[in-house]
Amino acid sequence: MSSFPVYLLRHTQVDAPGICYGHHDVPLAATFAADAATVRANLLPLLPADGLVPLLFSSPATRCRLLAEALQIGPATPDERLREMHFGTWENRPWNDLPPAEINPWMADYENSAPPGGETFGQLHDRAADFLASLEVLTAPAVVVTHGGTVRALLCHCLGIPLRNAFQVNIDFGSLTTLRRQHGRWDVLGVNG
Repeated sequence: MSSFPVYLLRHTQVDAPGICYGHHDVPLAATFAADAATVRANLLPLLPADGLVPLLFSSPATRCRLLAEALQIGPATPDERLREMHFGTWENRPWNDLPPAEINPWMADYENSAPPGGETFGQLHDRAADFLASLEVLTAPAVVVTHGGTVRALLCHCLGIPLRNAFQVNIDFGSLTTLRRQHGRWDVLGVNG
């Protein structure tokens, strides 16, 4: 049983208004330096003061890697399972330009329907849950820099919430969600901290 927490950090704000992005790299907002400093200031008091170096993982997306670097707690291990949902041919297109014949079936059942050439939210959930399973035995706290969709999928996994309800949970940019494995299950200790 691990007594160390897992801190899920959503990347900071991006400059991609109205754009569908998941795997696509988008520019960070002009406020990145200040946003990253705030995330770091919120995280550091939660980490051990005894010199125990936390484990640091990151989605390979640039917006996550840059935040992981800005935390200044060590090198990040990139993990593909932490990526945002892949939106296929919708990537880097305005949401308003997506054909209703494609988007409406997806909106009705994003758990099982995929954008053309993309993945379902269920597939995102499965790879995120696989990543979390790899953290069942920790030797130090884990800091995981990832995406809003990935955090939502993990919350559904930990709390037994149906995936169709995942987007009823708001995950703010730069926010912290805390998990801890106890008694053979993952408990959610805080969301949007």
